[in-house]
Amino acid sequence: MKNWIEKAFYWICWKIIWVFYPKTTLEGVENLPEEPSIVVGNHSQANGPIVAELYFPGKRSIWCAGQMMKTKEVPDYAYHDFWDDKPKALKPLFRVISYIIAPFAACVMRCGDTIAVYHDTRVINTFRDTVKKLQAGQHIIIFPECKKGYNQILCAFQENFVDVAKLYYKRTGKALNFVPMYLAPKLRKVYFCKPIQFDPTAPIADERRRICQALMDSITAQAESLPEHIVVPYPNIPKKDYKTNHSAEAIL
Repeated sequence: MKNWIEKAFYWICWKIIWVFYPKTTLEGVENLPEEPSIVVGNHSQANGPIVAELYFPGKRSIWCAGQMMKTKEVPDYAYHDFWDDKPKALKPLFRVISYIIAPFAACVMRCGDTIAVYHDTRVINTFRDTVKKLQAGQHIIIFPECKKGYNQILCAFQENFVDVAKLYYKRTGKALNFVPMYLAPKLRKVYFCKPIQFDPTAPIADERRRICQALMDSITAQAESLPEHIVVPYPNIPKKDYKTNHSAEAIL
């Protein structure tokens, strides 16, 4: 009964967001390989997961913080990840909000096409689940930014997600592709760039650096090639601090 109620709630949320979220156009879909791949984009606050859920073509699963799938763990994670950069006077309000949204957020995250992501010993489960989804023909969507400044478009990428490609190659003998994706909510568009292929013969530490750098460079170049627009950053900073795609300053 509880499972049915959760799925019904998720379906209602999905329909409401579909109706009210700005319609978004996809560009460069031809850059998505026919084979399963890992699609890597800028988080753009909640816009990344929403657009991935509503508009991504074909079968896909989205990496999601494991804490957001457990009602008891949502408040602390949401408070620090979403609202750490809010004015001090407003933080008590957001602490209360973090508890209010907990059961609803956990329900939505569990019922969506998500893979729980952890940064402790449970990460092996994240990788195994990811490889299973890839083997089943699904693309995997990841938003790997951390709260460390990189440029006016992105925060720096956490690198260890690249290790999935090593495990996938070991299981299948196939070299995985990573597809850069730029979300531009202010333009109501998403851009897929040319894929970057994993090299199974190179040391994994080198591949982490190479692939992440190539992904960040590609996303940045795509963003800078577009008409001037406001970039919605990963951290939930005041809107007055948002940069444009042609700004010379980093986000943080």
